[in-house]
Amino acid sequence: MENLNKILDDARVGMEKALEHLSDEMGSVRAGRANASLVNNIQVEAYGATMPLPQTANVSTPDPKTIMIKPWDKTVLDEIERAIMASNIGLTPQNDGEQIRLNIPPLTEERRKDLVKQIKAMGENTKVSIRNIRRDAIQDIGKIAKEESISEDTIKGFEADVQDITNEFSTKADKYVAAKEEEVLKV
Repeated sequence: MENLNKILDDARVGMEKALEHLSDEMGSVRAGRANASLVNNIQVEAYGATMPLPQTANVSTPDPKTIMIKPWDKTVLDEIERAIMASNIGLTPQNDGEQIRLNIPPLTEERRKDLVKQIKAMGENTKVSIRNIRRDAIQDIGKIAKEESISEDTIKGFEADVQDITNEFSTKADKYVAAKEEEVLKV
């Protein structure tokens, strides 16, 4: 029984990680307003090493249409600008010698629809991950059932618990997708 409870806990943890990944992925989707997470994955060559942009500068959003990047060391400013240009975020940095501004243009209707498709694909990938975790958990329950000769009713109960957890996390993924979709479509 202890092993079966561990399988349930592991399944829940795995599904939570899948949702966290979905949340991180959706944070990088540009929804027409400034979001500091748009630049989190940009790698900057600084001090002889490659590091994420937030480790080299303060990233803020002073208004809904602007991302402000103020490096802690001004000697890295050009490297940050180069890294932004090399990334594919589709924004042109404006360097004033002190800081870099990224102006977020309004999204076109066509781009909004593309983003919604992208968001739905992210959500579906997350749900596939959740179902894979469910499949693995049910297989593990079956293995333990054979090894420890546990009653069939107990096994069915644990399999139902795995399905309940799966349904819970699939619903959460759908809610994340719906919320992000609404954010993208809002003009």
